Amino acid sequence: MADAGLHALPALLGADDPAIFSVHRAQGASPFLLLADHAGQQVPRALADLGLPQAELDRHIGWDIGIGGTTRALAERLDAWAIEQTYSRLLIDCNRPLVSPTLIPEVSDHTVVPGNAGLSPAQRQQRIDAIHAPYHARIDAELEARRDAGRPTLLVMMHSFTPVMNGMQRPWHAGVLYHQDTRFAHALLQALRDEGDLVVGDNEPYSVNSSSDYAVPVHGEGRGLVHVELEIRQDLIADAAGQQAWAERLARIFNALQPQLLAFG
Repeated sequence: MADAGLHALPALLGADDPAIFSVHRAQGASPFLLLADHAGQQVPRALADLGLPQAELDRHIGWDIGIGGTTRALAERLDAWAIEQTYSRLLIDCNRPLVSPTLIPEVSDHTVVPGNAGLSPAQRQQRIDAIHAPYHARIDAELEARRDAGRPTLLVMMHSFTPVMNGMQRPWHAGVLYHQDTRFAHALLQALRDEGDLVVGDNEPYSVNSSSDYAVPVHGEGRGLVHVELEIRQDLIADAAGQQAWAERLARIFNALQPQLLAFG
């Protein structure tokens, strides 16, 4: 019956809608592999911007501001394989487990999302099948191919965070996030703090766990890969100059850490 309900729905993605992800440096030689789950802010035409004005989709609730450009610039400097997810996290959050209550949020940072109200199980499943599943399948395929080829992988989940949340200023320039595996995280945390000009959060402004996050527990811990989740404050990477500056800094740090991180593997 669920299949019948799903097939009865109009198609979510039309011919004019963009691909659900973009891969950069597909032949990249670096052991670093970059994921940007919240890089895009697109909404399928069929869903009419989820009933929101563009200004809401432009806010941090619609995407991780600046992380797409930062990830591309970092991938270029490292010669690293990278993937950007195209669609808004309000459509479906690709860094959430399928059972998470925030997978398809009805309210985000006090903004009601009309297009997410009262979805049927079939409508939820359609978004999973159209966006979440194929995005992560592409990541899985890359990780499988690297494993089969005997190539090491140092996995980095790239994110950005809003400078103000619930009326509170966030002092951190960046945050290093992790769950049970601290190998990459502790090394990166120290390296960023050693820069001397950064306030760096240790599992702040967020922490990671298997009920709130997807990429770390599934792609990182689930495969035993050396990995980290990195958050950069959005006002620092809102323009191209900031994105390039952070890419330069991170490339220098990652290259310096690479021998230590590969030894963990």
